[in-house]
Amino acid sequence: MLTVEGLTTDYGPVRAVDRVSLEVPDGSVTAVLGANGAGKTSLLRTITGLVRATAGSVKLDGEDITTLAVEQIVRRGLAHVPEGRGVITELTVEENLRLGGLWRRSGAARPQEIYELFPRLEERRSQLASRLSGGERQMLSIGRALAGRPQVLLLDEPSLGLAPLLVAQIMALVRTLAETRGLAVLLVEQNARSALSVAHRGIVLNLGRVVADQPSAQLASDERLRHAYLGF
Repeated sequence: MLTVEGLTTDYGPVRAVDRVSLEVPDGSVTAVLGANGAGKTSLLRTITGLVRATAGSVKLDGEDITTLAVEQIVRRGLAHVPEGRGVITELTVEENLRLGGLWRRSGAARPQEIYELFPRLEERRSQLASRLSGGERQMLSIGRALAGRPQVLLLDEPSLGLAPLLVAQIMALVRTLAETRGLAVLLVEQNARSALSVAHRGIVLNLGRVVADQPSAQLASDERLRHAYLGF
C-alpha cells in the first residue's frame, strides 16, 4: 500500500502540493484529476523522490521512504512512468525492456511476459524505439516499468495524444494489472471521464489541494464537482 500524509511541496515561494493525503491499496487504481497547474505531476515527482517534500511523508507498506534517494525508492518497488513517453530512442524495444529490470538482482520480468501484455511490441522487438508510434512508445514506457515487477505504479497522463481506442485499451489494461497482480496504481490524468471509468477511487486536486476524495462512481455522478473542476 502507498500512503501519503500531509505531503507539501514548494518551488521557492510557490506551493505546488499543499498538505495532500491519500492511500492507494494494493490491487486498486486511484485516479488523481484536475486542470493544468493543479499539482498532479508535482505530486508524483515528490512521491518518487525527484522533488523533495517540504513537509509530510510518503510510506510504502508502512516504511517511510520520504527522504530516500530515487534509486532506493525504486528498489523498494515503486515505478514511475512520466508524462512524455520517456523511452531511450537509441535502444531497441527489447533493450528498453531489459533495461527496466536491471535494478532487480533477481526476479525481473522476462521480455516475453511484457509482450504478452503488449503483442504489438513483440512485432517490433528488434526495432529502435525512435521508430515507434506514440501509442507504441507509451506501451513500451509502461512495459519497461513493469519489467521490474513493482509494487506501486505511478502513471502520469498515459492517454496524452493517443487515439480514443488506444486510450481505452491502455486504461483497461491498467485496471486489469492492478486487480490481477495486486499492484497499487496511482493514475494522474486530465481525461477525467476515461480515468474514472477504470479507477476504484478518484481524487481531485485544485491549486495543490485535495478538494474531493471519493469512490470513482460517486465522483463521476457529482455534477457540481465535475463542472467545477473536471470540465464535463
